[in-house]
Amino acid sequence: MTDNGSVKNRVLTGVSVLAASSLILPAGVAHAEPEPTQEEVEQRIEELTEESSSLVQEYNQAKEDLDAAEKRLEALDEQVGDEEDRYTELRDEIAELAAAAYKSGDLDSTTTILSVENPEDVVDQSADLSYLSESQQARLDEFAGSSERLLTLRQEAEDARDAAKEQTEELADQQEKIEEKLAEQEELLAGFAGENPIAGTSDNAGGASYSGSATGNARAAVDFAFSKIGTPYLWGGTGPNGYDCSGLMQASWGAAGVSIPRTTYTQFELPNKVSYEDLQPGDIMFFFDDLGHNGMYVGNGQMVHAPSSGKTVSVVNLADYWAQHFVGAVRP
Repeated sequence: MTDNGSVKNRVLTGVSVLAASSLILPAGVAHAEPEPTQEEVEQRIEELTEESSSLVQEYNQAKEDLDAAEKRLEALDEQVGDEEDRYTELRDEIAELAAAAYKSGDLDSTTTILSVENPEDVVDQSADLSYLSESQQARLDEFAGSSERLLTLRQEAEDARDAAKEQTEELADQQEKIEEKLAEQEELLAGFAGENPIAGTSDNAGGASYSGSATGNARAAVDFAFSKIGTPYLWGGTGPNGYDCSGLMQASWGAAGVSIPRTTYTQFELPNKVSYEDLQPGDIMFFFDDLGHNGMYVGNGQMVHAPSSGKTVSVVNLADYWAQHFVGAVRP
C-alpha cells in the first residue's frame, strides 16, 4: 500500500519544481523561430525581386507621365505668353481707337477706354464700344475664348503633373522598403553555398567583351550591354553610371542607333515578336505576367540584364530561373 505521506511529499516536490521553473522561464517568452532554409530564402528573394521589378516599371511609367506633363505645361506657358502679346497688341489698337474717338467727340467711348486697366476688362466692355468694327470685335471675342481654353488646358496639365509626381513619390517609398527586405534576404543567402540564380555573375566590374555570333545593330547592342557588366543596378536608371533593366535595354539599342521606348511595357509593344525557340542575340526578353523585367538574349541560353537593387549588370543562365518566367520577346 502506498504511504499517503510519501504521495503528499512527491506532489509538493513537483509543485516546487514547477514554481522554480516558472521563475527561470517567465510566462510569455516565445521560442526562437527556426532559421530559414536556403530554399525558403531563395523563394523570398524571388518574390521580392518580382515585386521590385514591377514597382520600378510603374515608377518609370509615372516618371514618363510626369515628364510629358511638364513639357505640356512648358508649351502651354509659351502659348499663354503669345496670348499675352496679343493682349498688348489689341490694347494698343484700342488705345488708337480711343484717341480717334476723342478727336471725333465720342467722349463716352473715350471715357470707357481710358478707365479700363486690364485687357480682360476691355474684352468685357467691348460690346459697349459701338465704334469697333465687326472684325475688331471678332478679334476681341476670339482672344477671350482662346484665353479661357488655355487656362483650362493649363489646369488640366497641372493636375496631371501633380498626380504623376505624387505617384512617383509613393512608388519610391514602396521601393525603398522592398530594397531593405531584399538586402536582408541576400545577407541570409550569402550564408549558404552556391550562386544566386536570379542575379547571375558579373566577375568583371569594368565591363566585358562579347564573342558571340550577333551581327549588325544587334552586335552593337550586345557589345554595349557587355561593356556595362559590373555597372550597379540603379532604380529608374538610364546610365551611364547605373541602369535598371529597361534602362539598359534602351541604352544598348540606342548605342546601335535604334531608338526604343523607356519602359518594359512600351518596349514589349514593339513589333517583330519572337518566340523562345527563335531567340537570337540582341533580342529583348520579357518576364513575369506584368512584364516587370526584361533582359537581352546573348546566345547559349544566356542573357545580360540589370537584375535588382544591390546587384550589378550581369550575365545569367536562363535555365536556372528565368526561362520559367518568360512571357515573350521582341527584335528591335
